Amino acid sequence: MTDLTTQFHTEVSTRLAKLAGPNQAIDDTIALVADAVAAGGVVQAFGTGHSEAFAMEIAGRAGGLIAANRIPLRALVLRGGQDISILGGAALERDPNVAENLLSLFELDKNDVFIIASNSGVNGSIVGLALAAKARGHKVVAVTSFDHTSKVTPKHPSGKRLMEVADIAIDNLAPFGDSTLELEGGMGVGAVSSLTAAFIAQRITIGVAEALLKRGKTPPLYISANIPGGDEHNRALEDLYGKRIRGES
Repeated sequence: MTDLTTQFHTEVSTRLAKLAGPNQAIDDTIALVADAVAAGGVVQAFGTGHSEAFAMEIAGRAGGLIAANRIPLRALVLRGGQDISILGGAALERDPNVAENLLSLFELDKNDVFIIASNSGVNGSIVGLALAAKARGHKVVAVTSFDHTSKVTPKHPSGKRLMEVADIAIDNLAPFGDSTLELEGGMGVGAVSSLTAAFIAQRITIGVAEALLKRGKTPPLYISANIPGGDEHNRALEDLYGKRIRGES
């Protein structure tokens, strides 16, 4: 490995070790989600740009909760009748007016919990969707960089950051600008937010599964579709939630 690769490994492993330790925000999120799933609710996961990877860790993957749904901005095109041209560039994720149209495309239950990931935590669609979810009576969890979001100006007309709207805010421990290393000339490299967010997503999933087992409930978990019986297992549990968890397609 190069010196920079070794340094990056240290940056990542140090943050993951910290996230693996005591963390009240993650513990509170696990309890909140376990209560929601036990009551028949699902996790509504949202993120834009690279933070959509967090939503993909939460919803629709082997070892993950079947009671989870990914909300993508492209649903506005796929099912919302808008032109594909809106997907180019960053304009859509910065648009504070997309939240209501986006949520109208999904079947929501009063017990659903929203987990919204955004490293900066200030873009219009992110804050707008959090506010819209709160207005509907849903609990909202934010996964964001406390360092970065505190150093940038909110872009939503409310003047709020995602972590200021959320009921629970989890720090992804990414530094301002996301990059952890500096090259000669001052250029940044070695972004870390996607890695720490993925760990947070998996810690939440594991914690919820454990919490449900302690309550005597079988956690609704996906198994790989590429092993015998996988499709049948997954389809049977998916049918319990119907279109509520199939909004990404």
